Amino acid sequence: MIKVLFVCHGNICRSPMAEFVLKDMVEKRGLANHFHIESAATSSEELGNPVHPGTRRRLAQEGISCEGKTARRITKTDYDKYDLIIGMDDANMRNMQRLFGGDPKGKLYKLLEFAGTHNSIADPWYTGNFDETYNDVVDGCTGLLGWLGKQH
Repeated sequence: MIKVLFVCHGNICRSPMAEFVLKDMVEKRGLANHFHIESAATSSEELGNPVHPGTRRRLAQEGISCEGKTARRITKTDYDKYDLIIGMDDANMRNMQRLFGGDPKGKLYKLLEFAGTHNSIADPWYTGNFDETYNDVVDGCTGLLGWLGKQH
């Protein structure tokens, strides 16, 4: 079982989008029983709130539901619970490094690293562009699955 945690600032836009895109990808490949996929926030601003309407709409256009997901905050114990902890931008990465006291087991990645770039996933909370975020998330998750295939 590969345990993946996606992380963004509020856990209402980018990280739940990545969570449900990857769940959809592994389901369509018949691999869902090999994965445990979740998402979390580095901040407490949105705790308990549902996924942002823009993210819900963009996922629904692809036939992907995120029903029932509410924002939660990442905890120090998540480091030991997950195999991969994937941030959306440099601020997320710094916050996770600080929370975990570094990355001694090499579990922290930025999502677009798997797509061959060090770019960040733009936050649609600020940009309003959920299509751009979705396309980047798909690129990152596709690259992640390819990378995992080479690891296992």
